[in-house]
Amino acid sequence: MFSWINSNSNRKKNSELYESVVEGLKRIYKTKIYPLEEQYLFHEFHSPPFEDADFDAKPMVLLVGQYSTGKTTFIRYLLERDFPGIRIGPEPTTDRFIAVMYGDQEGIIPGNALVVDPKKQFRPLAKFGNAFLNRLQCSSVNSPILQQITIIDTPGILSGEKQRVDRGYDFTGVLEWFAERVDRIILLFDAHKLDISDEFRRSIEALRGHDDKIRIVLNKADMIDQQQLMRVYGALMWSLGKVLNTPEVARVYIGSFWDQPLQFIQNRKLFEAEEQDLFSDITSLPRNAALRKLNDLIKRARLAKVHAYIISALRKEMPSMFGKDSKKKELIKNLGNIYLDIEREYGVPAGDFPDLQEMQEKLLHHDFIKFPPLKKPLLDSVDRMLAEDIAKLMALIPQEQLDHKEETQVKGGAFNSVAESPFGYKRGEGVDAGSMEPSHVWIVDKDKPKYDEIFNNLNPIDNKITGAAAKTEMIKSNLPNTILSRIWKLSDLDKDGMLDSEEFALAMHLMQIKLNGHDLPQELPRHLIPPNRRK
Repeated sequence: MFSWINSNSNRKKNSELYESVVEGLKRIYKTKIYPLEEQYLFHEFHSPPFEDADFDAKPMVLLVGQYSTGKTTFIRYLLERDFPGIRIGPEPTTDRFIAVMYGDQEGIIPGNALVVDPKKQFRPLAKFGNAFLNRLQCSSVNSPILQQITIIDTPGILSGEKQRVDRGYDFTGVLEWFAERVDRIILLFDAHKLDISDEFRRSIEALRGHDDKIRIVLNKADMIDQQQLMRVYGALMWSLGKVLNTPEVARVYIGSFWDQPLQFIQNRKLFEAEEQDLFSDITSLPRNAALRKLNDLIKRARLAKVHAYIISALRKEMPSMFGKDSKKKELIKNLGNIYLDIEREYGVPAGDFPDLQEMQEKLLHHDFIKFPPLKKPLLDSVDRMLAEDIAKLMALIPQEQLDHKEETQVKGGAFNSVAESPFGYKRGEGVDAGSMEPSHVWIVDKDKPKYDEIFNNLNPIDNKITGAAAKTEMIKSNLPNTILSRIWKLSDLDKDGMLDSEEFALAMHLMQIKLNGHDLPQELPRHLIPPNRRK
């Protein structure tokens, strides 16, 4: 059935069918999914149709958080510069959605102009009306980071009395629109302000169904001491557990993402490690963008199928003549039972169904008599697409990632500063210790006299000890055999099954690195090879 995966001729055929993953996604959506959506009014119930710009767009990162959690400062920290329209302060200063995008000419594009640009992916946002478009803008910035990703800053979510002010547009609806299309959603929390307001709760609930995109940042963590940080972290996890309602504990990155001096420096190493992990996650987005779009399209296709089942089931139950209004009310009230019937009849997983209450509210405004009956050819087309076309596109992804590896690397700003910094703790500890020293310096030499004493006690012959003697000594570390095996392979530079004094000292050094809690390298870095043996 899948013989085309291993067939070179068929691979060529498939590459002609889909020149790239993105082009394939466009064709699949237009020919297989869109007809089903249009037939069953999908866009009136869920989200507007995809356009080419949605597939061509750079990966997007959406920042969400209550006011004064550092969203705008986070963007400034990444870019290492201001951007047009930036406003930073303790009160709600960002009152609009700002798409920070790459542009040769820097400036601001107002919302009404932004949504008529066919080259940008924001045209469907016009449905939220002028009240929203007056609160939407694009900031064009000539930054190398933005050549690979786009960052969306959002209005600070209000709390207390402030949240009673009506924004004048569907704020959570806009968040839902972005959540469906972005590659990463970063929820920012202030270490001093963990209360989750009603508006913030509704905003987080609007992101449900996109849990795989969510990353959580506990910002401004340098402003509290170590003991307080532990309590704040625990309180945050407890609050998130109630709102996110997921069995897994969410990954929380802890740090202070700004360019000012740290107030409490006890956790400096922790902040550096967390920053590197978060930046690594963000820099992976361009490389995995095609896979994310593929995944989102599959989710949309599954939802479109379920929606078709629901709409046709409601139409089937409607009387042709009398009692339409009462029957409509009855069907809406018993929509949960219709879900169960569809689940049993068509084998649809319960997780594929739309939110029951939201669906009931939207159905109130529709005439069920106008709903179309079930059209099996449309559903069969989507099923074939999921079974065949998606697999073909999946086969193209690894090669595309390899071909465009250089093009999809996020460079510039804070990403370069972190990667190249000589001050990060990984630059001076663990395997990286000694990497900044002159080429004639070998970091192992510092402890080599101590290792030589052990080496000489193992009765070397011609300045070499047997593997058995070395292994007996290494076992004393109590490290697992799998780790000792890796250390042995890294240290046996001559690959002759024996260790000379330099190789033995290297093995002892690597064991100490592991015992100090650091990771071992997959390959031995050049600075750990004795200078006289470097090529």
